[in-house]
Amino acid sequence: MRPLFIALAVCAIAAPCLAEEPVGCDKFKWPIDKERLILTGDTVAIASGTKLPHTYPMSVIVDLKPLADAKLPRAPEREPKSPTSFAGFVDVPAPVTAGTYKISLSAEGWVDVIQNDQFVKASDFSGATGCDVIRKVVKFDLVAQPFTIQLSGVASASIRIAITAE
Repeated sequence: MRPLFIALAVCAIAAPCLAEEPVGCDKFKWPIDKERLILTGDTVAIASGTKLPHTYPMSVIVDLKPLADAKLPRAPEREPKSPTSFAGFVDVPAPVTAGTYKISLSAEGWVDVIQNDQFVKASDFSGATGCDVIRKVVKFDLVAQPFTIQLSGVASASIRIAITAE
């Protein structure tokens, strides 16, 4: 009985460590050099709800609002962990061609993509802590039509995002 108790205790102690995210820029699933370069480049701040006039790749700082005041187009697919978090959205012009596009976030947060009034399911994602400028990259398969990037669960009133083609 004692060996079983010890084994259970070790698992209980180790489980939180196993659930932690990787640390460091080299811990993403794929190279993020292009996204880091774009996120550190010249970037303009825009208000939530703005339609982006740029083409890809691009980076902007989105000024967010408290979740209750954000007037998101749709309720986030994932409920924010904190009711005091910030949220916002930007409307993005249609990509020239259909394909996989990456949305990179500078800080922790949830990103939804809405196209044709439907949520687009992420095709893949990767994240790591301890990497300056970039926290998470999410891939979406998009058609050549405008879309909306919806952000929620962000701890601060602004976040830097980048949009790049695969």
